[in-house]
Amino acid sequence: MTGVRLALEKAGISADAVLSVIHGTTLATNALIERRGARTALVCTRGFRDTLRLAYENRYDQYDIWLNKPEPLVPRHLTWPVTERMDVNGTPLLELDETSVLELAGKIRDEGIESVAIGLLHAYANPRHEERVRDLLLRECPDLSITLSSEACPEVREYERLTTTVCNAYVRPLMARYLGALAAELAGAGISGPLLLMTSGGSICSLETAVSLPVRLVESGPSAGAVLAARVAGRCGESRVLSYDMGGTTAKICMIDDARPQTARIFEIARAARFMKGSGMTVRLPVIEMIEIGAGGGSIAGVDGLGRISVGPRSAGSEPGPSCYARGGTDATVTDADLVLGRLEATGFAGGSMTLDADAARQAIRQDIAVPLSMDVMAGALGMSEVVDENMASAAQVHAVERGKVLRQCTMIAFGGAGPLHACRMAEKLGIRRVVIPLHPGVGSAVGMLRAPVAFEVVRSRYMTLATFDAAAVAGIYSSMAEEASAIVRQGAGDVPLEERRSCFMRYLGQGHEIEVPVSGGTIDDGERKVLQAAYDDEYARQYSRSVPGMDVEILGWKLVVAAPLPDDPETLMTAAKDEGVTGSPRRHVVDPATGQMMDVPVFGRESLAPGAVFEGPCIITEGQTTTVVTASFHGRIDRHGYIVLEVREATPS
Repeated sequence: MTGVRLALEKAGISADAVLSVIHGTTLATNALIERRGARTALVCTRGFRDTLRLAYENRYDQYDIWLNKPEPLVPRHLTWPVTERMDVNGTPLLELDETSVLELAGKIRDEGIESVAIGLLHAYANPRHEERVRDLLLRECPDLSITLSSEACPEVREYERLTTTVCNAYVRPLMARYLGALAAELAGAGISGPLLLMTSGGSICSLETAVSLPVRLVESGPSAGAVLAARVAGRCGESRVLSYDMGGTTAKICMIDDARPQTARIFEIARAARFMKGSGMTVRLPVIEMIEIGAGGGSIAGVDGLGRISVGPRSAGSEPGPSCYARGGTDATVTDADLVLGRLEATGFAGGSMTLDADAARQAIRQDIAVPLSMDVMAGALGMSEVVDENMASAAQVHAVERGKVLRQCTMIAFGGAGPLHACRMAEKLGIRRVVIPLHPGVGSAVGMLRAPVAFEVVRSRYMTLATFDAAAVAGIYSSMAEEASAIVRQGAGDVPLEERRSCFMRYLGQGHEIEVPVSGGTIDDGERKVLQAAYDDEYARQYSRSVPGMDVEILGWKLVVAAPLPDDPETLMTAAKDEGVTGSPRRHVVDPATGQMMDVPVFGRESLAPGAVFEGPCIITEGQTTTVVTASFHGRIDRHGYIVLEVREATPS
């Protein structure tokens, strides 16, 4: 609310002129990581009480004999079975024993349960038993928060469906209180426009949807940054992009192809072992696929047991913040190193709103790095910077290789409060030859929210093969999903024409994993079978270089995305003067990361660089939100969009 008031004051407008508020929050993510959500119980089918503990029945690190798998959010004594059974087609094999459900009401009161997750076997095929359990419990405990798996994740794969449902139930009361309080504060301040929430899938949703399905907000901030990068990629005509968002605590890396971020349906929260797949809580929801590492401006550096500099994942946060903030922090952080290396100006930080304490930064680095390693402060600061850049570059390389991408062919789009500071050095380590810094990079995620559509994704599991394709059943599935999704989207978008995107998840008979294939719009008839077969063959061959003729294909699920059209986004092009160099700038002493030597470089204010301006590295470009460090291997220009475009300097023939 402080930020809202400052924004209104700076813009010179009244609160009633605000048409909407779009909010991204890490509250759900933090509650899951820190395990400070509601006291939650799980109602399951009798005989399946240990699904959360069995998980995938494997060890995420098979060679670690001391491995401890993370405990489920719901302990076993709060996992309560009820008598019922549904088969895979949704036909009841054993009707719900309502007496066993009513017996749970006393346990709910005795255990102080705030929220209940209901995940019955095959409820995705028929939710009738789950809905009846909900109705019975609410009759006895009307204030209870309840999440149904048939609403949170109506898909096959029992473990993922249950973890998604439990995570949603765990954070739902907390998010409901927070979002309700925020909506009341906004209304009290005179803002009558709707409150919309950024989701992990790169879209925005209504307050009602966010309260009901808060698990969809787990990556809301980072996903908005990827939306911004995709928009910049489209404007610049870049088909292969590495999005690089470095903030105060983490760095987020995302691959973007043809101006569309890569997406996924599986996401792991709170991994017990960093980068170890399977060590966290697996949820199934639409998410922009990215890797997030503990490398930000506030990341704390130290010396490990082998005498090496380590940086992150611990962070000083914003309070007390890095030592140079002079707010009580004493740890050496990446921001302290950037100040000591000359990349930041002590008197012009954050648009001149605060002055950094260079002496405190040097003292922290001396204490935590230089003295233990018997080196001077400048060498310690450079070591910290190189380590954090190498950590980010290594993570980006692994992320790209796992997806069959070649980073040398990509353009980097860098933003975030610390991204432009480290972009050139990271690009050098990755062999990337082109870096783009968009306008307003320090608030890139917020800018991305302004271009995110109001949309909702629905997935339904309904098994069939192409040999047994049932056009009428598929048409009915999409009709039902469209009705559900459209009602949700209209909560945030109003009465506007809506767009639909259909797809399904297909695999060869007997395979373990499926790929997503587009489904035709309009009426679905028997001719769709051939269309799907051709689309699957093409997509399978694109991913795996061949198809398998003569083998039947099975379809596990159907997906529909309903979205409101984005408002017009006319491209604002600036008149570019003839390319000319920039002169008359102040200068600053900066350490060259390639040589470790101090050098005198020019400093340009970004607001003074008009389209057409060209400059040579090494130099520094300052603006209110961040600083761009251009290393000696790059030269740059301001393009017609106002973006900073940096390119590797061609080697001079000897």
